[in-house]
Amino acid sequence: MLNMFRTAALMTVLTLVLVWAGGALGGQSGALMALIFAGVMNLGSYWFSDKIVVSMYRGKQVESGLLYEVVREICQRNDLPMPKVYILPQPTPNAFATGRNPQHAAVAATEGIMQILSREELLGVMAHEMAHVRHRDILIGSIAATIAGAISFLANMAQWSLIFGGGRDDEGDGHPAAMLAMMILAPIAAMLVQMAISRSREYEADRGGAQMSGSPLYLANALRKLEMANSHRPMPKVNEATAHMFIVNPLRGGGVRSLFSTHPPVEERIRRLEAMREF
Repeated sequence: MLNMFRTAALMTVLTLVLVWAGGALGGQSGALMALIFAGVMNLGSYWFSDKIVVSMYRGKQVESGLLYEVVREICQRNDLPMPKVYILPQPTPNAFATGRNPQHAAVAATEGIMQILSREELLGVMAHEMAHVRHRDILIGSIAATIAGAISFLANMAQWSLIFGGGRDDEGDGHPAAMLAMMILAPIAAMLVQMAISRSREYEADRGGAQMSGSPLYLANALRKLEMANSHRPMPKVNEATAHMFIVNPLRGGGVRSLFSTHPPVEERIRRLEAMREF
């Protein structure tokens, strides 16, 4: 419940940033135009996400074997529609879920994850992914991406306006200083809020996956192995736009870059999962 409230609050903040950016550029018409443009772009990605992302990583659909049986067990136990199941030809262990709703969902795991996890750990990972499907996190992420994309579009418009137009006139339709501040601060704020939403949904999927699998330790133990494996051998040729979908961050980086990570720290995720044993 707390994570759901936090997500709603962050979405509100993201919307307010959009309104501020539109006002700084010269009125709500600019914000509306940017929102529509970003919405059209993200709607296509959302509607065809199961096909686009799976094809990007050369996933092959399976209808038998351990991965398929584990996903089917989770769905039967939790009364969920059976998604399409894919194996990705990647040695680095990882997994993700996609699809616009539970009736049009897909889950995928790499060949590497099948080699290092026990059946119970794989159950914990795929339950986490099915929790994303149940919570409709792809929809939430798409809405956040639409608003963030609109903000970035407005920032680009402000940049070209300052270059060629020198800002607005003296009638109050947008001050150059305000436009400059928006151009710099709005995209950063949008990115941080979008990352915070993604982290919040990861915590919620961890909790939901632990309940769906039957034990929080299944996922906790899996996360330890996945984090170590990805640290030693990161996934090659990762599209940064899809990095947030994976159960552990396939992109490596610390320091300042960790501030912009779409994933919460694995140590904190494990701590929360292990704390669930007490209840």
